[in-house]
Amino acid sequence: MSLILHIETATETCSVALCKGADVIAEKESTEMNVHSSKLTVFIEEMFQDTAIDISSLDAVAVSKGPGSYTGLRIGVSAAKGICYGIGKPLIAINTLQSLANGFLQNIEKYFEADTEEQFLLCPMLDARRMEVYTAMYDKLLNEIKPVTATIINEDSFSEELEKQKIIFFGNGSDKCSNVILHKNAVFIKEINAHASYMSSLSLKCFISGTFEDVAYFEPYYLKDFITTIPKKIVF
Repeated sequence: MSLILHIETATETCSVALCKGADVIAEKESTEMNVHSSKLTVFIEEMFQDTAIDISSLDAVAVSKGPGSYTGLRIGVSAAKGICYGIGKPLIAINTLQSLANGFLQNIEKYFEADTEEQFLLCPMLDARRMEVYTAMYDKLLNEIKPVTATIINEDSFSEELEKQKIIFFGNGSDKCSNVILHKNAVFIKEINAHASYMSSLSLKCFISGTFEDVAYFEPYYLKDFITTIPKKIVF
């Protein structure tokens, strides 16, 4: 059974998970701001120590590829590529929004009856500052209904889809939208945020199908260019 390390650093949460097949056998997480660079490698080392598993036993490394935080993605992808180089194992890249949608489906019984036939769409959202979010839309089988975009939210956002069926909004970008999107078919869930363990079943499919990235040339999916803030005054 495949042993895969998962790395999620696309948001303010830094998390790692070690999985056999789709089953999580160890995980670590921090929700502190700006700790990815200091915590990530420590979490990975501690997780392998705690499980008494040698990192060379990995079959692959899966990383959240974005969209998301420019700095966070760069840290996570750099770590994943470094491990793959070091142990000669393949790299798997998982869309952050699809992973987030998969996380909702893994926890769906908290919000709906397990055998519900109710039709709805999944709309994971990642904060992109102000009223902008990175988002996409999926059905209950994780088929992409709307592609990944950077969207500025207003009262008319998703109005066409909301007229047809219920849409479940979640992720760290959804809170600021709950007071703007007021349609009766809009459902906002606060508890679902990006986590490495949500990638497990998606990465397993990639591993089985041999869907790997070129370790040398792979880059995160930033979606937007990184913009630095230029000081208004220069002090000499």
